[in-house]
This record gives sequence, structure tokens and C-alpha cells, in this order.
Amino acid sequence: MSTALWIWFIMINMVGYLVMSEDKKRAQKRRDRVPEKTLFLLAAIGGSLGVIIAMYRKRHKTRHVSFRIGIPMLLFINAVLYGYFLR
Repeated sequence: MSTALWIWFIMINMVGYLVMSEDKKRAQKRRDRVPEKTLFLLAAIGGSLGVIIAMYRKRHKTRHVSFRIGIPMLLFINAVLYGYFLR
């Protein structure tokens, strides 16, 4: 099970990073955006590390209080859950 969980961890965080980066590109080009609900969902199902890295690397959504507070909270919850299941 731990191998599958590690694969999930890597894949979902890559997806979170890529989706957040794509939303930044769309914002710059004034195109249709990725819904915030989708970004939070990716973070909640285990991709919060990828989302938060993209958030600060790409300087995207850093002014939104919901992201500045919500994503780190989800990162903490993810860390606790991954720690519990990977021990």
C-alpha cells in the first residue's frame, strides 16, 4: 500500500502544480479560467504541496485570503494523513 500511496502523492502533486500553472497562463491571456473549487479539490485530495509550490513560484492567487489560509491548512491536513498512512 505504501508504494501506491507514494505514487498517488507524486502524481496528484504534479497535477496540482500543472493545473495551477495553467490557470496562471490562462489568467495572463484573459481566457477561461480553472474554477477555484477545482484548485481546492486538488489540494484536498492530496495535492496541496504541488498547489502551494505553484502558488508561490508563479505568484498566482497569493492575494486571495482563501488561498493564503486554506491551502496551508490543507497542506497540514495532507501531511498528517500521509504521515499516518505511510508510517
